[in-house]
Amino acid sequence: MARLSLLPLSILSAGLAMLAAALPQAASAQSRTYAVQGDCGGRPRLEVGMAPGYCMGRVWQRTGSEGPRMPRTLFRLADDDWLVADLGSWDAGRGAIWRMRVGADGTVGWTRLLGGLSMPHTMARGPDGRIYVAEMSRIFVLDPERPNATTAVVSDLPDNRLHENRHPLSAFVFEADGALLVNVGAPSDRCVDGRGRPNRDARGQCAERAEQAMVRRYAYLGNGRWSPEWTPYATGLRNSVAMVRHRSGAVYQGENSVDLNTPERPFDEINRLKSGADYGWPYCTDMATALPGWTAAEARCGRRLSPVSLLPPHAAPLAMLYYDGAMFPELRGRMLMTWHGHRRAAGRIAAIEVDAEGAPLTDRPARYAIYPRGSMPYPADAPAPRAKVLTPGWNAVRGTRPQGSPVGMAVAGDGAIWVADDRAAAVLRIARD
Repeated sequence: MARLSLLPLSILSAGLAMLAAALPQAASAQSRTYAVQGDCGGRPRLEVGMAPGYCMGRVWQRTGSEGPRMPRTLFRLADDDWLVADLGSWDAGRGAIWRMRVGADGTVGWTRLLGGLSMPHTMARGPDGRIYVAEMSRIFVLDPERPNATTAVVSDLPDNRLHENRHPLSAFVFEADGALLVNVGAPSDRCVDGRGRPNRDARGQCAERAEQAMVRRYAYLGNGRWSPEWTPYATGLRNSVAMVRHRSGAVYQGENSVDLNTPERPFDEINRLKSGADYGWPYCTDMATALPGWTAAEARCGRRLSPVSLLPPHAAPLAMLYYDGAMFPELRGRMLMTWHGHRRAAGRIAAIEVDAEGAPLTDRPARYAIYPRGSMPYPADAPAPRAKVLTPGWNAVRGTRPQGSPVGMAVAGDGAIWVADDRAAAVLRIARD
């Protein structure tokens, strides 16, 4: 069984110090502004390299004080009327929900419906037709016409403040029977102490797993009410911000794997979530690789439910949906994913072919593209997604574009794909070229 290794702590510390010193200079040198040239379906066209037949237009990018600081997810109310979840920052109480109205001439107007939220993220329509929003420690009902009259339906999620707990974002999907499947991220990267040694309990296992690093299930009681008691649905999951339910009923998750100090390992994952299954955090990653600090015997990789597909290392999948629009019939039914990470394989939107249950079709062997050019191999015996990358040229180019940081997606009434880029504070639109 393979093992991953780390650099010596002294070398890693020196490298981090150099990186920290260089950050202000890099930030000033690299603009987050998108240059535009030409037209993309009635929107200013961005100079982003797209797959043939596609273009990306700018709906809005923040230049002053109006609008969201970190737009993360989109929810369509009507063709020209949207909700946007604004993370605000990685500090509690600075998030907001905005209403975005797009005029016939392309102008964008903003109304802040709710402020003072803690890292709001997922927005979805529930089995009762109402709109539900997840912030750090609760899920609540939002009526856009009466935004101050919020009602919490789940209020016992951990208060996972960043730097105290590692993964603060809540996310959810509804099962076919209305039950809520809710992400509770792992409290650390990989369950180690300050010296890089496993944080073991008395049984020799990770001491951090009791109520986190899992997807919880809250049973639906009907009439917009959920049970206050939850059960573990799927465990051993580091961070399930990206989840989607296929019309067949199958639920899939995009796993953000641990942050080792190498760009080529570990691979991120697509998992099919099954009740009672364990997916290996913090012991295993990839198909059967023991993480540093845990022996092969401790990791017990053979007992976990393996991924249905790997993803490029550090891709950081943050959103998944099945495309059902009219503009791109060649994409209909495919799983769209945003790869948000800042490393060389990320900054992409992929359209993955799937089977009748929504599972990715895969290839062996396979390669994934990296920026600025070239490709890298997946493990020879590992499943890799059969995908069309819609944004093959979204790397940073000075004066032209930043590297893409796509988060949430939504399909408009005309079938265009709308995307939030949180680092550039932009709302973008993929249309037929």
